Amino acid sequence: MNYVTLEKELRKRTKFPYSWGRKQLDKFDKQTNFIYKTDSLSSVLSEIEVKFKDNYQYNNLKNYTLNRWFNFWSAKAVETMFCEHKNVKPHIDPYNKFTDFFIEDIPFDHKTTIFPNGYSKSIPYAIEHKGELIEWLYKNQSQQQRKHFKNRLFIILVNYQNENEHWKLKAEISWLKEIISAYLCNFESEKLYSFKNENKIVKADIIWAIK
Repeated sequence: MNYVTLEKELRKRTKFPYSWGRKQLDKFDKQTNFIYKTDSLSSVLSEIEVKFKDNYQYNNLKNYTLNRWFNFWSAKAVETMFCEHKNVKPHIDPYNKFTDFFIEDIPFDHKTTIFPNGYSKSIPYAIEHKGELIEWLYKNQSQQQRKHFKNRLFIILVNYQNENEHWKLKAEISWLKEIISAYLCNFESEKLYSFKNENKIVKADIIWAIK
């Protein structure tokens, strides 16, 4: 993966407003799955025009597509960063829904997310009470096909300069790479947060990406 080129493409997306208009739904996902085929923003914009120009939900579909494209390619880059590290082993099935890679033989899914608006506590409080935020994230994020209670690493983005622009940090690929590398070099399984769900132990952690 060419991180430099991808970062340039993702940065172009930050010039457009970031508005979902609706929750992520499987129905809308099926209509916009072409986002997986290209890491070029111009190609995605062209495809949007071809597929949706006469659709009465054009604006909703355009926003939905741009957001899915942006989030997917940022997440793809993050997953690749993990898998390139010497301490990480990628899952043999790249389409596995619950495991992206293994760290010290522990399976993990990963999710990059902004600090959640719905979480009622402050960022400093969340940093000090990691377990509380982790359990909140499992219960309140990732619905429908995305929802699961398997092991997960959360990369949480925080932009202290502008809290309305946390999401733009997903484009900061080289910066995220440094943060992930530092985390993996200092990884200690004993520091993972564990909790029980349906009589199974879930292991998780938060990687803070703060600017």
